[in-house]
Amino acid sequence: MAAEIKPQIEQPAVHDIAGGWITEKTDTPVPMFLRIAYVVIATPGVAYLIMYMYGDVGNAERGPLIQQFNLSTHTSEPLMYAIAALVAVFLVTVSLVASKKGHE
Repeated sequence: MAAEIKPQIEQPAVHDIAGGWITEKTDTPVPMFLRIAYVVIATPGVAYLIMYMYGDVGNAERGPLIQQFNLSTHTSEPLMYAIAALVAVFLVTVSLVASKKGHE
């Protein structure tokens, strides 16, 4: 009896990350909702960081206490803006990477 030859179906290449816990098919695009989610989640985060970098100083009850605390601890304004800029750069970088088609 002759062995029957079966046609081989080409399987898409799968890239394993973290020892197989995460898998990715080659040239798989990032879903549009995920691209939008990056911006929707990170933009208010940057705004919140800038608005409340000194705490809730506008609060009627805690505001004066927070202002005194900030004066005694010498809060660094350039450092806070640098951190906000790093978060903004991260947001732009992730958005650009997500907008690309795929890799490999």
